[in-house]
Amino acid sequence: MQVPLYQAKAEFFRMLGHPVRIRVLELLQNGPVPVRDLLGDIEIEPSSLSQQLAVLRRSGIVVSIREGSTVSYALAGGDVAELLRAARRILTELITGQSQLLAELQQADPPPTFTPAGGADRRS
Repeated sequence: MQVPLYQAKAEFFRMLGHPVRIRVLELLQNGPVPVRDLLGDIEIEPSSLSQQLAVLRRSGIVVSIREGSTVSYALAGGDVAELLRAARRILTELITGQSQLLAELQQADPPPTFTPAGGADRRS
């Protein structure tokens, strides 16, 4: 039985839904990175990083490269880097829209005047 496309997309985004996985993908955008460097940049336990790398590897969006005793990881294709750039653009637009809305809200209603407990409003 074939999985519907929308369900496959949901599984894909669920797989991406972990901050460590996103950080790993960001670090791999410029080429292969040894695991020891990933550990230095992400600052998590080696076993936790290993689990997250395994999820990414099983999904097929990263590949491992062994050179002697050094294991590095790389993006399996450039589309993942483009997805991360698209996410950055979308977040930038959302945050810009939110800050514009905040500015409009602040202009529409002046902040409330502080009234000390038991006292009257001290505006003249």
